Amino acid sequence: MKKFALLAAVIGIAAATSAYAADAKENWTKSCAVCHAPDGKGKPAMKTKDYTTAAVQSAVTDDDITKAIKDGFKTSEGKQVMRPNTKLSDDEIKALVAYMRALKQ
Repeated sequence: MKKFALLAAVIGIAAATSAYAADAKENWTKSCAVCHAPDGKGKPAMKTKDYTTAAVQSAVTDDDITKAIKDGFKTSEGKQVMRPNTKLSDDEIKALVAYMRALKQ
């Protein structure tokens, strides 16, 4: 019986983790891919960064990414280039940051 309970717990965690990842990919597709491309390589015409590269990934912290998602992003001249996303929960943002990190090749 203990083995069954342990197996059920492991399967439940795996299913929750899988759903979490799916939600992050879905949120990326709906909210981020339009500017940052579905694969995270960015769009040169929009001057968005290629988040698949180690150099770009190492230049930003998880907190930087979280802040950009929550508050939007402005250039050093103060021009708003990314609007804040107020529809995502803190957990969804955390999953989205992890998804972004996984784009690195």
